[in-house]
Amino acid sequence: MSIVFRWLLRLAVVMIAMIVLAVGLVYYLASRSLPEYDRTVNVADLSAPVEIVRDNANVPHVFGESDRDVFFGLGYAHAQDRLWQMTMMRRTVQGRLSEVFGARTVSIDRLMRRLDLYRLASRSVGVQDEQTLEALAAYAAGVNARLLQINEEALGRGAPEMFLFNAPVAPWSPADSLALVKLMGLQLSGHVTAEVLRARVSLALEDQDRLSDILPDAPGSGLAALPEYSSLFPDAPRFAETGPAARDPLSPVPERGFAGASNAWSAAPTRSAAGGTLLANDPHLGFSAPSIWYLARLELADGGVIGGTIPGIPVVLTGRSARLGWGLTTAYVDDQDVFIERLNPDDPEQYLTPDGYKPFETRPSIIEIKDAAPITLTLRWTENGPVLPGSQFNLGTVTPPGHVTALGWTVLDPDDTSLSAALAIMSAKTVQEAIALSEGYISPAQNLSLVDQDTIAMKTIGAVPKRDPQHQSQGRFPSQGWRAENRWQGRMPYASNPEFVAPRGGILGNTNNKIVDRPFPDHVSFLWGDTQRINRWQRLMQSRQVHTRDSFIEAQLDPVSFTARSLLPLIGADLWFTGQAAPEGTPERQRQIALGLLANWNGEMNEHLPEPLIYAAWIRALQKRLISDELGPLADAFTQVEPLFIERVYRDIDGASVWCDVKQSAPKESCTDMARLALDDALVWIGETYGTALESLRWGDAHQATHDHQVLGDVPVLRYFVNIRQSTSGGDNTLQRGLTSGKDPTPFHNVHGAGYRGVYDFADPDSSVFVIATGQSGHFLSRHYDDLSQLWRRGEYIPMSLDQELARAASVGVTTLVPK
Repeated sequence: MSIVFRWLLRLAVVMIAMIVLAVGLVYYLASRSLPEYDRTVNVADLSAPVEIVRDNANVPHVFGESDRDVFFGLGYAHAQDRLWQMTMMRRTVQGRLSEVFGARTVSIDRLMRRLDLYRLASRSVGVQDEQTLEALAAYAAGVNARLLQINEEALGRGAPEMFLFNAPVAPWSPADSLALVKLMGLQLSGHVTAEVLRARVSLALEDQDRLSDILPDAPGSGLAALPEYSSLFPDAPRFAETGPAARDPLSPVPERGFAGASNAWSAAPTRSAAGGTLLANDPHLGFSAPSIWYLARLELADGGVIGGTIPGIPVVLTGRSARLGWGLTTAYVDDQDVFIERLNPDDPEQYLTPDGYKPFETRPSIIEIKDAAPITLTLRWTENGPVLPGSQFNLGTVTPPGHVTALGWTVLDPDDTSLSAALAIMSAKTVQEAIALSEGYISPAQNLSLVDQDTIAMKTIGAVPKRDPQHQSQGRFPSQGWRAENRWQGRMPYASNPEFVAPRGGILGNTNNKIVDRPFPDHVSFLWGDTQRINRWQRLMQSRQVHTRDSFIEAQLDPVSFTARSLLPLIGADLWFTGQAAPEGTPERQRQIALGLLANWNGEMNEHLPEPLIYAAWIRALQKRLISDELGPLADAFTQVEPLFIERVYRDIDGASVWCDVKQSAPKESCTDMARLALDDALVWIGETYGTALESLRWGDAHQATHDHQVLGDVPVLRYFVNIRQSTSGGDNTLQRGLTSGKDPTPFHNVHGAGYRGVYDFADPDSSVFVIATGQSGHFLSRHYDDLSQLWRRGEYIPMSLDQELARAASVGVTTLVPK
């Protein structure tokens, strides 16, 4: 027995030793790619030494003798910290993910090849101005200098993910950076999804008057009646199956309601306590680890610029110089149209145009797939745009037999000079100069908020398609591509884009709300990203005569829901404090406790309170009950609550209360009945998920910010190292926006919000502040992987200073790049 025990002990010791050695080897290999910030590196393609000073938050401050050298330094810094992220974004836009991940990503690659974004970006290199071409070439050289260093010094392949996936890294090129701008355009575009959904709902509803209930227009002047979708395409399927619900984290296609959002507001000197202009900006994108944002400072010939960049793109997209501040919000310009193209019944390789049948423009494209045979696609284009399969965007559900769909989209312009315009803004000295320089910006359309020392402004930048006044659907749902009146007629003049300069009130802002009310075709858009946050913003801005940096920060972090304050009195009007006291433990008792809590609640979506969870679960259950019988399986497409729909129903606007009656049941249900039943549904779900002690609930337990690694986030054990989860306040309709997933089993996870926050104060520019949601490094073994995340969660910021000595004080290292 003792012999067996000794051998078992020896075996256990050997196994433990092997595990320790394996872990040590993995750690050694992974840690080799941790960048060493405090060193001197000899590099090629550099005219003079460059210093990259990393302050104590690991924000690189890049100093060089020329702008070219500074952009070289930015490329090197991006590649130091975010190489894996950059290469994955490049592979995505190239349609080459399947070379690394196999069959899992074939559908993504198919779409990207059909959209042809990378080829279009390559064509657009030649139309950039000389300054941009020099910046792109220098930036690419900086990235490649880091790649060469990794290879020569065996620095762990540059990122630990490279050991897990065979992802060879090609040298960076100017076309790569331009392609990433187009990829951002895809991530910020939601009109194609909205068009298809509107068409599907139109087909599903028996009463077309109800379409304006469930898909309401933003408040403003009414819209002339549109034809029913079935009148345009009588053969379109009325109840087709929805596409797959699961979405790959690597997919760049946003789901409905997730196509970008943002906040930006500014104050003129007359509304600033210190007498200088103020600007706050927090762009909203899907959360990930690391964040899409990367903080950087560039010391250019025209002066320093500092703010948020996206790795792979050599531009400060939101930030400030000593003279100018700029910020971005998604403009929701209607820059996409779905065209239904009629095939020639005698030759399916031809499609109908206003001039008769024409052949598709075609080209083969081969997708290499890891551990599988390659596949060959035949890419087809019409005069309206690329042909997309019915499986994408659920296009097959609205496409009649004998037809295909094509996509018109401003991002597909091969003469896209957006990056040249974005680079030029960094050197602008005044608001008017920045507006003029933005004329060459094409896509994705943005509201550009600007402040200089004296003036505030907001200008919508980006191409706006010019449509015929006789357009059949006004671009609201798919139209007949062979009719001349449905086709784009070029673009609207830049001067017609909405513009607001030096308003009398001294305050400007945008929360993706409707900013102009023009008749079609000068309308800009029918789809807007917000009808709720703007109300809270207006109150906060007008509640003070003058503002400060801190009051702008307070507004960025405001968790009060105007939506909750306005909807709860409506849906609970006949439920508050009614009925007799119910016995402990009964559903009636739970309902009374919940109503009692909500009756005394001020609408603050605070992470420590129970009321936000009760409210959110109730309103979600209510919408589901209201729409399920009318829409059937299509109801699952409405993952987010539409506040205007709930309001229309409970105010009975144009007979909208008809949604409260369940068509399949004999009795006629009232809206009060639906509110009570929905509250019971919500309380049952809460009890099963979080327990029945309502007073002990915490909104933050449900509303966790999910900064997950796109590739390793679901891998057992590893996910605890690479994912960043945080309890957060805010919600779908608060200025501190934390958009919920809307999907079971975690419908209230915070998945989309302000990955970057910045507040710029031109009374004292160096008192400006900013922060990102994770950390600067994309290496999960780095202490800078998540060191800013707790600051972000607590609503804290770091200094945004152009003071060189302040950057050097307590820096984490200085990298000196020296020409070979």
